[in-house]
Amino acid sequence: MTTRNLDSLLTPRSVALIGASPTPNSVGHVVARNLLRAGFTGRIQFVNPKHRHVEEQACVTSVRELEGVPDLAVVATPPDTVPSIIAELGAKGVRAAVVITAGLSADQKAAVLKAARPTCLRVQGPNCLGLMLPQIGLDASFSHIAPLKGDLAFLSQSGALVTSIVDWAASRGIGFSHVVSLGDMLDVDFGDLLDYLAADTSSRAILLYIENITNAPKFMSAARRAARAKPVIVIKSGRHSAGAKAALSHTGALAGSDKAYEAAFRRAGVLRVREIEQLFDAAETLSRVGRISGERLTIITNGGGAGVLAVDRLSDWGGTLASLDAPTIAALNAALPSTWSHANPVDIIGDASPERYTAAVEAVLNDKGTDAILVMNCPTALADSTKAAEAVIAAVRAHKPDGRRRPLLSVWLGNGTAEPGRAAFRAAGHPSFESPDDAINGFMQLVRHRRAQDLLMRTPPSLPDDMGLDPQFVNRALKDALKRGETVLGEAPSKDILAAYGIKTVPTRTAATPEEARAVATELLASTKAVALKIRSPDITHKSDIGGVRLDLNTPEDCADAAEAMLSRIKRLKPNAHIEGFTVQPMIRKKDAHELFAGVSTDQTFGPLIVFGAGGTGVEVMRDTAEALPPLDLGLAHDLMAQTRVSRLLAGYRDRPAADLDRIAMVLVRLSYLVAEHPEIREIDINPLLADDHDVVALDARIVIADPVLNPRVPMSIRPYPARWETDFLLGGSQELLIRPIRPDDELRYDAFFKQVTPHDMRMRFFMAAKSLNHATIARLTQIDYGREMAFVAIEKATGTLLGVARMMAGADYQKAEFAVLVASHLKGKGLGKRLMQHLIAYARAEGLSELSGTVLAENQTMLDFCARLGFAICDDPEDAGVRLATLNLANAKAA
Repeated sequence: MTTRNLDSLLTPRSVALIGASPTPNSVGHVVARNLLRAGFTGRIQFVNPKHRHVEEQACVTSVRELEGVPDLAVVATPPDTVPSIIAELGAKGVRAAVVITAGLSADQKAAVLKAARPTCLRVQGPNCLGLMLPQIGLDASFSHIAPLKGDLAFLSQSGALVTSIVDWAASRGIGFSHVVSLGDMLDVDFGDLLDYLAADTSSRAILLYIENITNAPKFMSAARRAARAKPVIVIKSGRHSAGAKAALSHTGALAGSDKAYEAAFRRAGVLRVREIEQLFDAAETLSRVGRISGERLTIITNGGGAGVLAVDRLSDWGGTLASLDAPTIAALNAALPSTWSHANPVDIIGDASPERYTAAVEAVLNDKGTDAILVMNCPTALADSTKAAEAVIAAVRAHKPDGRRRPLLSVWLGNGTAEPGRAAFRAAGHPSFESPDDAINGFMQLVRHRRAQDLLMRTPPSLPDDMGLDPQFVNRALKDALKRGETVLGEAPSKDILAAYGIKTVPTRTAATPEEARAVATELLASTKAVALKIRSPDITHKSDIGGVRLDLNTPEDCADAAEAMLSRIKRLKPNAHIEGFTVQPMIRKKDAHELFAGVSTDQTFGPLIVFGAGGTGVEVMRDTAEALPPLDLGLAHDLMAQTRVSRLLAGYRDRPAADLDRIAMVLVRLSYLVAEHPEIREIDINPLLADDHDVVALDARIVIADPVLNPRVPMSIRPYPARWETDFLLGGSQELLIRPIRPDDELRYDAFFKQVTPHDMRMRFFMAAKSLNHATIARLTQIDYGREMAFVAIEKATGTLLGVARMMAGADYQKAEFAVLVASHLKGKGLGKRLMQHLIAYARAEGLSELSGTVLAENQTMLDFCARLGFAICDDPEDAGVRLATLNLANAKAA
């Protein structure tokens, strides 16, 4: 990932069009005309070897003849000319190009990348509509219409959709800061642009039209960063198989399953919508309202029917209608006619005057159980709708805040009569909708965005530092299986691997023949009432479908007879199946247990996914499963479970007790560790996973593997916890510490840690005098992206206390990183800070970074001396006399 030279693409001061043409309606002619008409104040030059002028603008014959070095080049020439033009542009010093040309072959695309790479010339496209930057008057596209100036950034793979959306938005007065048609994404892709726009101040929301993602880890890293800075809203095509095939033929790239995309968007904090209009509704609502404090909605209306429609739609979405508290009811009783609804929705009756609207809004603004307000108006001849809108706006403006922000949404029904009221709300910064349905959709987009942000920032429950995992056993088992040529592990070895990662399984014995099955059953029945018998075959996935499972066998003879009958049946139904024998295990019967499914699949775009849902023989028919990207913590595991219908049963109902949800969640966490640490694993099926109120046990399992060298797995989309960087450290000869990468649950340790840091040391570290930091800030410090940053914490083994942390954050190109270090004040000078920094430097060097640097207050001589001893070069900051710059060249520095 890199944002290098994207300034030349997105904030150019000069542009050259290669392929400008006088031929009417040609791409080169339309782009030339748009460039000249859009109001760009920078220099524009045209290149065409056959024509001296295009649109009365002089042309030069080649890139070499361009005066100066344009920031941006736009290429609209035949496919076979594009690679050489890119090479000429790079040699000229141009650092960004929009390649509109379509129809490049694979070899030509490779040649373009080869030509661009030596000078890091960034390429947007090919096969794209172009680039539009309304805020600087640049229209380098062949769109039939120029977008209005605004503050929405729109990134799209489909050029045709760009023109449709720009046209649609213009008719509604919606403007853009950036409109980027990505085309084939040969170089610049969603990840690069999201990373750039996350820090861009001219855009207040980012809209995406996605057909497929080509680099999932890059996308996830950038999307998570951008979603924390501003709303990111996506519409994804190809939700069904027919649409996915159309996207394949359109972009020439495979898209992963829609459930995988859903899991990725959810994990990134991105809001997904289904329709184009919702894309802009969501952007408008989120950018105007921001984040809401809760999900409880109060509705004020002068029309009871409109209120009922709104409540119905809220119920469809699973939204929450607020319960008005007693003081609010009393205030409304005092201000409204006795015939008002006395409940939420607050029906203030059809003849409601502006004054009545004012009283109702003032009362609800003080309601402690309300998080947002929807005010509606049905026009009547008894009251002025526009004055009612003005009264509502004035009431909100005059309200004295009580520490909780309650955003206002409005619906002024009707056409001409309602438009002045809608315009007044929009001018005052309040979202306005034309129908109750639209308004509730808008509110639920706020709710979904809040949930997504909560998921990004939520502190998970703590995990033990020692999870009791045995990766060495699993490594041996997988390597041995691959040496034997096995790709599907049977039930017994699969369960052994699960047990090595702490997932409880039923003891399972193998038998080659019916007689051996009898002998095994004899042993097992000495301690259990009945046994289960299953066929062993790598060619049979669904054993129950062909009679390959027999339950409740009470005697050894029953087991042997069942084995004989099973062999006979399977040989008849599956004559070519290779039969290895049988497995025999104790019968597990739990009266109130649930049959669940847990496992791992590998998506062709996003890599490994954790799957959870309802299990048993009807798993494919019920189709009640959800997916999540690993790695998981307990909070994410619970969120995955909550996405399924079976989760409502797991919570308990009638006289059936709730299942142990924490134990189930821990199974999912352990599965995520297993798949993260063993790239041989492609699939895991645990079905059924039996769960009740005090136990969770895997009854059957299957694991699919492949050689990670000969057949590499699609990489994980989110870089997993780097366990190999855990190490022990003995402080002062006796205090045992664990130095390890930071985890999200370490937020729980930060409050006690800051109490061990003096105000002076806090100011030296954070350049401010704060003694503690809020949840959002600490969440950003602990919920890091291991793909672009690292923090090592020192934990006292005896108490679990956090004693120090050293961190680095790399730039988007992952070449240089900034560092910081902080230790408990009473441990300064004891060697802990040095050991943490040595560990951080070793990690940065192992990651291939070239430089570590940090900013230190000039008065912090202790830190400056500390850095100098570690080999950092110290120099003045030319922009701030109060700080010093400490820089370590990792390529030349001695190993720490």
